[in-house]
Amino acid sequence: MTRLLPGVIAMAAIVVASNILVQFLFGNWLTWGAFTYPLAFLVTDVMNRVYGVSAARKVVLVGFITGVICSFIGTQIMGEFGPLVTLRIAMGSGLAFLTAQLLDVAIFDRLREGRWWRAPVVSTLIGSSVDTAIFFTIAFSGTLTFLEPANDVSWAGEVLPLLGAGPMAPLWVSLAVADWMVKLALALLALVPFRVLVTKLSPNPA
Repeated sequence: MTRLLPGVIAMAAIVVASNILVQFLFGNWLTWGAFTYPLAFLVTDVMNRVYGVSAARKVVLVGFITGVICSFIGTQIMGEFGPLVTLRIAMGSGLAFLTAQLLDVAIFDRLREGRWWRAPVVSTLIGSSVDTAIFFTIAFSGTLTFLEPANDVSWAGEVLPLLGAGPMAPLWVSLAVADWMVKLALALLALVPFRVLVTKLSPNPA
């Protein structure tokens, strides 16, 4: 377990930081948390490459538990418009994280024998896409208001030009697309630290 400690600490730190930074806006479509959360995929992929599937899943579990704790704390903190974390956001966050991260682990494992960059790129791109789709749909889609009837998410359904310039779409779709684009960009940028970390931690370079 000692060898997994750096990964466990890194994952927990990323989840905690993302839960805090998501409260602060970056422009019109993003929060600062959008730039830290994708690093969770980097941690998972490094652990998977160096220590294997089982180790990666343990790190994911730690991240999930940390996220649940953060969500619970957030539900107890009242902001201007109610709890900082609503039931729908908590559900969407937890389900998205667990599903996307475990999918990332599985895809990475299937592709680990290919070129060194293929497994982290493909697994992260697919995992990130699933994460975005699950979270924003559960948290803000008007079709799922039955999950938390008392939570008014009508603001997220306001129809506006996509990202301020595209076709008309609900606001939450613009938020999701912006989040997804950041995740894709960071997935490619993360190849550099992935290569460096794997080379440093493993006796056999990826």
